[in-house]
Amino acid sequence: MVSVTQVGFTRYWSPTFELTAGGQNLADIVLQASEATQLKEVTVVKQKPLYERLADRTIVNVESSTLAAGSTSLDVLTRAPGITVGSNDNLALRGRGGLLVLIDGKRQPMTGFELSDYLRALPAEQLSSIELITNPPAKYDAQGGAGIIAINLKKDQRQGTNGTANAAYGRGQYGKFTTGLTLNHRQKKINAFGSYAYADRENFQKLTFDRFFYDAVVLQSSSIQRNNGRSHLQSHTWRGGLDYSISKRTVVGVVVGGLDSRFPGFATNRTLLFDAQSQPLPTYRSTINRRPYNPSITSNLNFRHSFADSSGAPTLSVDIDYDRFNRYADQELTTFFSEPGRSAVILDGDQAGNLTIQSVKADYTRSLRRTTRLEAGFKATLIESDNNLVFEDIIDGIRTPNLNFSNHFRYEENINAGYVTLTRTLPKLTISAGLRGEQTNVEGQQAIGNEGFDRNYFQLFPSASVQRKLSDKHELSLSLSRRINRPTYNQLNPFRSYVDATSYRTGNPYLRPETSYNIELTHTFKEKFSAALTYSITDLPIINVVQPAVEGGFFVVNRDINLRTLQYYSLTLTAPLEPTKWWSVYNNLLLYYNHFEGKVAETMPPALG
Repeated sequence: MVSVTQVGFTRYWSPTFELTAGGQNLADIVLQASEATQLKEVTVVKQKPLYERLADRTIVNVESSTLAAGSTSLDVLTRAPGITVGSNDNLALRGRGGLLVLIDGKRQPMTGFELSDYLRALPAEQLSSIELITNPPAKYDAQGGAGIIAINLKKDQRQGTNGTANAAYGRGQYGKFTTGLTLNHRQKKINAFGSYAYADRENFQKLTFDRFFYDAVVLQSSSIQRNNGRSHLQSHTWRGGLDYSISKRTVVGVVVGGLDSRFPGFATNRTLLFDAQSQPLPTYRSTINRRPYNPSITSNLNFRHSFADSSGAPTLSVDIDYDRFNRYADQELTTFFSEPGRSAVILDGDQAGNLTIQSVKADYTRSLRRTTRLEAGFKATLIESDNNLVFEDIIDGIRTPNLNFSNHFRYEENINAGYVTLTRTLPKLTISAGLRGEQTNVEGQQAIGNEGFDRNYFQLFPSASVQRKLSDKHELSLSLSRRINRPTYNQLNPFRSYVDATSYRTGNPYLRPETSYNIELTHTFKEKFSAALTYSITDLPIINVVQPAVEGGFFVVNRDINLRTLQYYSLTLTAPLEPTKWWSVYNNLLLYYNHFEGKVAETMPPALG
């Protein structure tokens, strides 16, 4: 007896028959259409989890999530597990600074306020995902001792012409408005895409400084400062590109993007000064008016080719990038004194700077055997920065050049790198080992004092990882890497940005790069619960400090310096839960300990001397 079934037809049963070796014994089969309602279509809907925990990274799926609504990229980052924003808007991952930030694979050579302002101007609606990579493999730049934040922008994969428009308004102390438009056309060999966003956001900041100045252990003076500031961000962000399929296995593309950001701000300061006996001294108050303007443009030409149609076939990708970031900033600091007859002093600063990044890279991937994959590539990068700052003192309407604060700083950095990685994948075991080599050539020159530096060095950065599946529920992974954190151009730039009459931020042209060794052990349960232990030791760690300025008195400076060593320990626990079908909770607990050794303001604890 034979039974035959087909979707849309009634099941068929044949009559019984005898199977012999002599010939055909089964009669022809004719199926009858079923009277049941015919199936028109099937729609499969899958919602990516907001957070995904993988062996070496955490992925934040921003697209179509509530995180994106009316938010900036910086807002989303501050809500990501393990990310914190410290003083001067410096980003930290699991309590460690020194991060490499990538946007669509391109390095953003900014830190602190400049990076935060850039991310504030990038709407979250344009993001697809954010990857927090704690121990990056060799294919990534070795820059970033604490890891990498990789921001991936949206790219619509649907056929035809599609578009989305969005607008959002929120209000805290002041209003926050964002709006944008995204368009995509994909047909046959062409995929064209573009996006535009506008942001109008007002912010405020309140700072309180209580300072005590000592000579050894003897109090010399103190001050109390109250600062109130307000700023207004207006930015235009745009991006457009085209992908063209030359053949079934070859695609070329071009992407051009830009950002036009204005972030004027006004702040007031009131200061009380006291002597060693806490008796009041003549005081001052000040106002500062800033008008930064940051236009930038980025461009990319890319090529992708697969050498065969089969999966695992050798592939080659090439990217050529040219980016230019400009910064124009006027700042006017006015100081009023309580002493009778003393005129107000205006410190007028005009800064103009530009940063150019050019890079070319190629990546090659192929399967050596069914279980072994080879990755190799090279990258060459050239960064050029030119910054000119002119300060003038204005007293009773008379302008006088301030040669102590004015400066002209040029910086050039060339990095040539190559890497190779081998990955072996077995049913319950994955082993990966990589080696990256980077040749760094750095040159800096500042006009004041005709001071400069010239550094050239070659370093190797090994990395390795092992993943072992113990059972259907338990998995262990171990990763090791060596990383470097080179000072960015604005960390080296000796220009000043004033907070008030006696407080300012400046770069340090004598900063050295920090290097670190990192090891991380992770246990994963049921593919979603995880516990990670991390240890790292860093040589010449770069930290941000506030210390007495060279002017003496009540002046303080905020700058980055090198310490001697840093030892870092952390425990990270992750437990995503779904109390109901409509409610998911991502729980992340981070415990970390940093132990620094080194001098600050030319002093060192006796135990370290």
